[in-house]
Amino acid sequence: MNTDTISQRPSTQSDANLLTPEEGGALTSWGEQLISGQKTYYNQPVIKKAHWKWEIVLYFFLGGLAGGSYLAASLADLLGSPRRDAPLVRAGRYLSFACIIVSPILLIKDLGRPERFLHMLRVLKFRSPMSLGTWGLSLFGMFCGLTAAHQMAKDGFLNWLPVFPRLFKALPVKIIESIGSFFGLFVASYTGVLLASTAVPVWARARHILGPLFLTSGLSSGFASLSLILSLGRRNEEPLERLERAELVAMSTELGLISAIPAVLGPLANPLFKGKIGALFKNGTIGGGLLLPLIMRLGWRLTRKRTPRTLNIGASLLVLIGGLILRYVWIAAGRVSADDPR
Repeated sequence: MNTDTISQRPSTQSDANLLTPEEGGALTSWGEQLISGQKTYYNQPVIKKAHWKWEIVLYFFLGGLAGGSYLAASLADLLGSPRRDAPLVRAGRYLSFACIIVSPILLIKDLGRPERFLHMLRVLKFRSPMSLGTWGLSLFGMFCGLTAAHQMAKDGFLNWLPVFPRLFKALPVKIIESIGSFFGLFVASYTGVLLASTAVPVWARARHILGPLFLTSGLSSGFASLSLILSLGRRNEEPLERLERAELVAMSTELGLISAIPAVLGPLANPLFKGKIGALFKNGTIGGGLLLPLIMRLGWRLTRKRTPRTLNIGASLLVLIGGLILRYVWIAAGRVSADDPR
């Protein structure tokens, strides 16, 4: 996933030519000029649009889901009851590990060659979101693997091995979870920061929103996925109740961040709210993925004590679909924004 191709401008254009005489060269940075909405030289796009396809959309989604589910499992293990919260802890550990295993595969497929991913691990660049993200993903994968191995040893899946079950059972899993949760939050949010670090106008202007938005979306998706898994199995009322409350907080925060987008982006928000992309965003994420699940859950909580299994499953699926659409819409809006010469 090379962000360099997104921020390049044609070599035949200069910053001076991009400015009108009336503006007197007030903007010296071509990136600032893009965000300001001024017309470009010969009304042509100054930057190349992102080449990212479905692999990156799914990579963004699974990264957030892994971070959210890992955090939920860790908090349940650290603060909850070992007997009561065991199904939630088990599901969160396995789910986060599965997602984090698939994520690098998707990233490598987008890069085209595996050595490109390994090349980014040679040097850690603190000023490069891509470098930090690669290292964060790798470290989070290590913590996910350790906690999943500990869970597999407890569940008896490694009994056919001679030494590893005892070794993995003896791991200081609570310390591992505490540190791993930090990297889980990082992985869930860094993809938004990665978008904001480019010169694509709609992403760059939303630099203060994208990180928190992707984080809250990842948390709500992670909580919803665990709620779905527990609802499909035997009833686990208390873990489901806590997951539902956490999901309501995450979705409400996500909805608040989305409501601030028009004020922050101004005309740059048009690709997000107009046309086919806008219809998908408003109906798939805002309406179907946030408002409807919120109404379903809050409405039932006001009239009943326990949320029915079918409502839990339906609301969780809506949140997951909305979270996936959110990633797609932001990437698609970035392509439209990069092609716009104004």
